[in-house]
Amino acid sequence: MGRQDTPNSGAGRNRPPKSAAQKSAARNSTARNSTAPRAGRKPSPAVYRRRRLFAGVALLLVLGLIAGGVATLTSLLGGAQQASSAQDSTPDPSTEGDGTAQSASTASASPSATPSASPTCDQKLVTVKATTNKTSYAADEKPVLSLTVTNGGKLPCKVNIGTSQMDFLVTSGSDRVFSSADCQAASTDLVKTIAPGKSETANFPWPRNRSVQGCENVPDGTVAGSGYYVFIAKLGAKVSPPTVFQLS
Repeated sequence: MGRQDTPNSGAGRNRPPKSAAQKSAARNSTARNSTAPRAGRKPSPAVYRRRRLFAGVALLLVLGLIAGGVATLTSLLGGAQQASSAQDSTPDPSTEGDGTAQSASTASASPSATPSASPTCDQKLVTVKATTNKTSYAADEKPVLSLTVTNGGKLPCKVNIGTSQMDFLVTSGSDRVFSSADCQAASTDLVKTIAPGKSETANFPWPRNRSVQGCENVPDGTVAGSGYYVFIAKLGAKVSPPTVFQLS
């Protein structure tokens, strides 16, 4: 028997030549197959180090740019404030030589510079005291009644100690015996400055006579008899504590 060839025998020898498009497609496929394994490989440690170094340098550059921009902005704002202050402090030529205008400008520039009120004394600390030169008087003696004003504060006080404010009042029980204000011919004002802790005293010799409000007529020879009496000194609205004395 003779040798029989298989249907595919010799097919390679008789295959028609490939076209240019087929050759190009074959080359691209081969290139992709040859580069695919390389794309899947991890970068080496040296590549990582270079990337990190690059990222650090870029971050430092960004931070430097931000810091420089802030410094520039701060410098610009400071310069603007200085220029504004210099402009505000520059005197107006139209007011030069005019003292009134300059004073008004100064006052408007510092509205908070108002003078503080000077301290004043506390009138509540000004007290009045009633005293007598003796506690008991013989029939022929005239009591001397004294009104003393004392400044108990820490500042000087102006006090009117004139006869227009004074009253020497003598009573006995419910009997109003005498008042220096009943028949006062003329009243005057006398303002004095009393230093802290100091006093002013006014004396009134009482002739032991009686008086009535409005200075109505009192029978001649009517005098205060023997007994105990109370003296109260008044200065305006201030009233002293009572002082007791005896007439014989």
